[in-house]
Amino acid sequence: MKNTIKKVWNIVTNILVVLVLIFAILTVGVRLVGLDTYVVLSGSMEPLFQTGSVIYVKDIETAELQEGDIITFQMNVDTVATHRIIEVVEENGTTAFRTKGDANDVEDGSAVPASQVIGTPVFTIPQLGYLVAYIQSPSGRYATIAAGAFLLLMVFLPDVIFGNDKKSKEKSE
Repeated sequence: MKNTIKKVWNIVTNILVVLVLIFAILTVGVRLVGLDTYVVLSGSMEPLFQTGSVIYVKDIETAELQEGDIITFQMNVDTVATHRIIEVVEENGTTAFRTKGDANDVEDGSAVPASQVIGTPVFTIPQLGYLVAYIQSPSGRYATIAAGAFLLLMVFLPDVIFGNDKKSKEKSE
C-alpha cells in the first residue's frame, strides 16, 4: 500500500513538474531562440489574435515589410501593439508604416516609424495570456512563489514520510 501511494504521488509530481517546465519554456525559454512574447490585451486584431492570447514575435528587417504584413511595435512608452500595415510611407526621409487593427474601423492615429517596429508575430497560443498576466500581477507573484514551494515540498515529501527505499535496502544488506 505504501509503495502504491508513493508511486502515485511520484507520477502526479512528475506531471506537475513537466507542466511547469512546458509553461516556463513557452513564456521565457522561447527567448533563447530569438522570440519575444506579448499578451494580447485588446480585440483589435480579432479573430486572428484573440484577447488573452500570447503572441510570439521575431525580429524582422523593416526594409522587408510591405502592405498587408502584421507588425508588433512600440506605440508609446507603455504600450506595445500588433496591427496590420495598410501603407508604407516615407516621413521625414525615413520609412514609416500606417497601421490598423483588423477589427478596428479606422487606422491608427499616426504612422509607425521603422525604429519602433519590434518584429512580426510568428504564432500564438490562445488563452495563455490570462495566466501570464496573472503571474505578472503582485498577487500572482505570491501565488507563483507559493505554488513553487508547494511543488518542491511535493517532490521531497515522500522521502520524508516513507523514507528513502534505496538507503533502507542498503542498510539491510
